[in-house]
Amino acid sequence: MDVKSYIKAARLRTLPLSISGIIVGSILGIWRKEHIQNKLSGIEASFYVKHIEIESSFLIFFLAILTTIGFQVLSNFANDYGDGIKGSDKNRTGEARMVSSGAISPKQMKIAIIITTIITLIIASLLIYVAFGSENFGYSILFFILGIASIVAAIKYTVGNSAYGYSGFGDVFVFLFFGLLSVVGSYFLYTKQINFNIFLPAISVGLLSTAVLNLNNLRDREEDKKNNKNTLVVKLGIEKAKKYHYFLIFGALITALVYVFLNFNSIYQLVFLIAFVPLIKNVKTVAINKIPAALDSELKKVALSTFLFAILFAIGQTVF
Repeated sequence: MDVKSYIKAARLRTLPLSISGIIVGSILGIWRKEHIQNKLSGIEASFYVKHIEIESSFLIFFLAILTTIGFQVLSNFANDYGDGIKGSDKNRTGEARMVSSGAISPKQMKIAIIITTIITLIIASLLIYVAFGSENFGYSILFFILGIASIVAAIKYTVGNSAYGYSGFGDVFVFLFFGLLSVVGSYFLYTKQINFNIFLPAISVGLLSTAVLNLNNLRDREEDKKNNKNTLVVKLGIEKAKKYHYFLIFGALITALVYVFLNFNSIYQLVFLIAFVPLIKNVKTVAINKIPAALDSELKKVALSTFLFAILFAIGQTVF
């Protein structure tokens, strides 16, 4: 077994993007949880109790990160397998895919998908137990169902005759799972409640994550069209897809600003604007782009900018 091929198939460069929502939801959730507890028990809460709570929050965060990485690797394996057996990756731009290149056989990739699914489910189950224990059985069942739904969605993106990534619905999946579910779901793990405000940064992360996919599809438009992979870019055409990209970036900026406006305490809450400097530059690059292959380097920039946004936004809202 060539371990290097599986590492390449896991596409480690996609992992920072995948955990961006967990970072935002977790930090805001921990901050909110401590705020609620201080109100209920007063500042006089014992050091022992606070120590236990910190350990519990750290464990939830650690398991949430591992679970999300598991989902992302599973999605990447399934994407490699699905596109590989359909021949969609033969002439692709960017990183070589392992199944289409012959480095990993379809059977071997199937086994890797099954193993990754089992490991991810085990970690997700541990996360659910640590977060909800045995006294919140309803929440546990709900999150287990969401976990199963995430696995099915990850696999069905390119695998099977009804793969939704071939029908233009990949953007919906990324927005829902990388944005709303990731941020709101991780926030709920700590607080056991949902408020309207948390949906604003969830939308921001979802839109930025979708922008990465849109860039990928802009780059691969011609090859996708040849292979009947009807992504949203193929359906919209280049010019409309570019306008859609502008909407994703500026939409993320607006929802983040609205959150700050509704919860304003300090000018330092706007520190996340630093992350939008390269994102605005990316908009300009996309606007003038004439060679789709040249957009490959922009993928990493937008993904890392989203990761930076997640860190700066979460810290800006809770530390200052």
